[in-house]
Amino acid sequence: MLDLSLTRLLLWLPAVIIALTFHEYAHGKTAERLGDPTPRYQGRLTLNPFVHIDPLGFFLLLIAGFGWAKPVQINPLNLRGDPRRGMMLVALAGPLMNILVAFTGALILSLALPDETALSSNNYLVGILRGIIIINVYLALFNLIPVPPLDGAKVLAGLIPSCEFLGSLETYGPLILLVLIFTGFMGKVILPLARFLIGLISAIAHWIAVPFIGF
Repeated sequence: MLDLSLTRLLLWLPAVIIALTFHEYAHGKTAERLGDPTPRYQGRLTLNPFVHIDPLGFFLLLIAGFGWAKPVQINPLNLRGDPRRGMMLVALAGPLMNILVAFTGALILSLALPDETALSSNNYLVGILRGIIIINVYLALFNLIPVPPLDGAKVLAGLIPSCEFLGSLETYGPLILLVLIFTGFMGKVILPLARFLIGLISAIAHWIAVPFIGF
């Protein structure tokens, strides 16, 4: 049991680092493109994981399946156009980047192992790629939950400007998330969605890879 746990940790370690790093980088880069230089001033426009990773959030994501990184600070007043819409785009960039990273991992896996052996292989590279797909999908879906301080709350606020009650939830957001996690509610909702999305991403990646297999 210990060996299996250690193996999983070693396989998922790169996946967690990649998922958190690209997620936060996407937030910062999108904010800069929309006119806010704050992430650049604070050194967040980098793929150096040590800049983005929060030790406790990283540890929890590694062993418990949920966690966080150091949030990228954004000044909405610097964003061009409607600040609420700008914050929505910045928030959405993180989960979308995770989906893109998961798809990239699935595409590499399909090109390397085009048949069903990819699902049962004990190859460490295969394990790392599968970890990248799984962790990125779960991180994307978790962050899209519309509860502050997650990205989903900012996305919802951008889509429905009248959702002023979200601001009042800022204080209780972490507590609400803990309740959702430890009551099993999140697992019942996110797990089926994650399985569906992983299957869809893998199918699309395989379809794209088919013409290149054998060359």
